[in-house]
Amino acid sequence: MRAVMGLMFFPRGGSAQVARYLARSLPGWDVTIACGSLGAPGEPSHAETFYAGLDVRPLDYTAAAAAADPVGAGFQPSYEDRPGAPDRVFAGVDDADYERLVDIWERRLAEAGAAEADVLHLHHLTPIHEAAERAFGDVPRIGHLHGTELLMLRDIDAGAPPGWTHAAEWADRMRRWARGCERLLVLSPDAVRRVPGLLGVDPERVVWAPNGFDPAGFDRRPLTGSARLAHWRRWLVEEPRGWDEAGEVVAYEESDLAPFAEGGPVMLYVGRFTDVKRVPLLVRAHARALFKRRAPLVLLGGFPGEWEGEHPLQTVRETGDRDVFLAGWHGHEDLPDGLNAADLLVLASVHEQFGAVLVEAMACGLPPVAIDAYGPAEIIDAGATGWLVPPDDEAALAAALTEAVDDDAERRRRGAAAYEAARGRYSWPALARGLARVYEEVAERRPPSAGAHTLTST
Repeated sequence: MRAVMGLMFFPRGGSAQVARYLARSLPGWDVTIACGSLGAPGEPSHAETFYAGLDVRPLDYTAAAAAADPVGAGFQPSYEDRPGAPDRVFAGVDDADYERLVDIWERRLAEAGAAEADVLHLHHLTPIHEAAERAFGDVPRIGHLHGTELLMLRDIDAGAPPGWTHAAEWADRMRRWARGCERLLVLSPDAVRRVPGLLGVDPERVVWAPNGFDPAGFDRRPLTGSARLAHWRRWLVEEPRGWDEAGEVVAYEESDLAPFAEGGPVMLYVGRFTDVKRVPLLVRAHARALFKRRAPLVLLGGFPGEWEGEHPLQTVRETGDRDVFLAGWHGHEDLPDGLNAADLLVLASVHEQFGAVLVEAMACGLPPVAIDAYGPAEIIDAGATGWLVPPDDEAALAAALTEAVDDDAERRRRGAAAYEAARGRYSWPALARGLARVYEEVAERRPPSAGAHTLTST
């Protein structure tokens, strides 16, 4: 059986990780990935590098990204409205550019063999759906919602911001594309409940498809003592990758590593520096926390030149917090090493539809501190596998960080429980087996089977 996955974006976020793992793990299916690509071979945004070992048909965005009008030249739009970014918000893209994107992706899907596929698996609600409907309407389609499209729809429904001159058209298109899917995969039980009303789709077609982790890569291999210090010396001093507001590399000195040398618990944030992630709030909470010993916070991520609102480094300067470090963007293959050199995963995001890094951290034995809403509230059992705090509550976040840092026994107890919970529910091989069953139903145009609202076995 053959499936074609469509992903309009170049590799940089969670949806690309999902596509890669599922394509590798699906039993009984040959998968081709049609996707965006940016940069030269070897760069993490380069599709054939990122999806190495898989059948990939990339659309190279490198020239378009450098054009005077990137989207007009065929570059990907975005669900986020970031001034100065080359990927203009979808809601501001006019009909001419929309038709150009549809035409581009009709050709890309054709080159990927969409006409001969048994199933099209299209990530996000993008013009790839329109291309599939027009050119390959006889091939059944699965849509995969990763959350960011729902945030843009939420903002449109609340009253489109200035500049979103085509918001109504995009909202109509996205809802129509969703209704045309045989199944819609969503990231959380909360989304299973909300999406039918938001998109006007049959609830029976909505399936909970949580993100997972690779059990071979993400496991407990904790670094301690000199090995841990050497890891952070390499990432922060010897090979710095953190970026400031001006695009300059943030470099640290050996003397800055004192909190790591003293052996206090290390907190790790992983992700982009977008507004919903609330990274500045996290930094302020860290500065406010009354730790009994020094406990460094490492910010792992922040794609170069990509940030919204207040840059985290600006917040670090304002608070005077000497124990917050920017480690910069690292490949996903480096993440297990970073997690195993830490003791706690922290995520202050207020609209995290899932939070793959939460289960990846738990699979390495780290308990998370996160926000009691959306995906994190479904993943974390507060008091058992981690800590949950109210959204945008700096004081509550500071208190949770303090408790997690100061109580070693409790942190380790929750970390052990988190390890067992993650491995029992969120490994990619198990989730891929569930998705293969959905593929088979869709390919044979069978109605959803009993228990088809989830890919998990529990």
